[in-house]
Amino acid sequence: MEMTPLQNWIARKIGVNGSELTRELIEQYQLQKLRATLELVKNKSFFYRKTLAGFRSEDLSCLADLKHIPCTTAEEIRKNPLEFLCVSQDQISRVVTLQSSGTTGEPKRLYFTKEDQELTIDFFQIGMSTLVSPGDKVLILLPGKLTGSVGDLLVRGLHAMGVEGIPHGFVQNPAETLEIIIKEKVDALVGIPTQVLSLARYRGDGGKTVPIRLKSVLLSTDYVPLAITRELQRSWGCQVYGHYGMTEMGLGGGVECQALNGYHLREADLYFEILNPKTAEPVPEGEEGEVVFTTLTRTGMPLIRYRTGDRARFIPEPCPCGTILKKMAQVTGRINGALEVAGGVLTMRDLDEALFPIEGLLNFEASLSCRNDLDRLNVGVWMNQEGGEQGIAIIHKALESIPLVTSARKQGKLEVQVDFLGEGNPGRGPIKRTIIDLRKRGR
Repeated sequence: MEMTPLQNWIARKIGVNGSELTRELIEQYQLQKLRATLELVKNKSFFYRKTLAGFRSEDLSCLADLKHIPCTTAEEIRKNPLEFLCVSQDQISRVVTLQSSGTTGEPKRLYFTKEDQELTIDFFQIGMSTLVSPGDKVLILLPGKLTGSVGDLLVRGLHAMGVEGIPHGFVQNPAETLEIIIKEKVDALVGIPTQVLSLARYRGDGGKTVPIRLKSVLLSTDYVPLAITRELQRSWGCQVYGHYGMTEMGLGGGVECQALNGYHLREADLYFEILNPKTAEPVPEGEEGEVVFTTLTRTGMPLIRYRTGDRARFIPEPCPCGTILKKMAQVTGRINGALEVAGGVLTMRDLDEALFPIEGLLNFEASLSCRNDLDRLNVGVWMNQEGGEQGIAIIHKALESIPLVTSARKQGKLEVQVDFLGEGNPGRGPIKRTIIDLRKRGR
């Protein structure tokens, strides 16, 4: 097993050889970059000038002192994103607008300089070298037409390592996408978990799957259900890697190595913490909490202790690949997606691991509503063929494999409604999947 290429890459950025890299050197570098970033935002950012009033960069004597600085939230960025800028607007080369996952929230705008985007290209080049080699072809199932979009940056990163990146966009027609994979002799895919699943479960003429040969798949944008990973490995016999990133962190945050057991993090550009979502205090090593990050090298719109809303944990055990880099377990869902039901907690991960093993299921959505003081779990499914009563019955049976659902129904505290929403891939973009709680809205 080869060591993650991120180790030598981070060592070069710090200024040492890969064999000389230690945790102490990484943390010294991160502390230095944190102080410089704090100084930058205090001088240049209107928002942080107010937030960090009275705090001096020299007050940060160690990484643990960062806990004394307040976190940044998505809502604060939505209110006035321009207050976060540390450069003039004519130095911004890319503006990304993210719509709220709710129905009424203001969009969130994020700003990047050319130099910020070059950092992402550099990370993509190194991170992808685990999956592909010079001469390979990668079909990118993400937006890539616009300059500076995620697909465009990935194409440029791949080009730097002698790999051809083919921008495709989201999967709208699985048959056409599979035809491109075969025609172009594609070696690897990069895409959203449920969209890639729609390719593996597509049935052509005669109800048969389309045989393709792939070297690797990288799943990104949303958290990766284990059931989908297993299905792709079974269907295509290839390695399935996970990538963790979001627009706020400059798209790239961490990627799995050949051990396929968690993300090695982009530690030269980002500093990660896992916090208790209620108290915002650091959790003990290895415990699950909210992922929070601080940018270390961004100049356009640096972010200090940004709360991602994602749930994960650091893995304290050494990685089999031999690296000294930190490793974060795969994200298990959204913090606000863990909902109380009948004295227990129901998560999207519970539903994913119960439903995605069902043959023919492509995607689903879930919500919790309340009628006459009785909670109702509403599940709408998309399948690769008409579900019918038999399909609905299979979904109900799978949901009964979740202990909380079974016990809540027996106690008369929960009812379950399953609806067939359509045949085929719904063609959805990068919306993070979560259980929508309609009880708060009185529905």
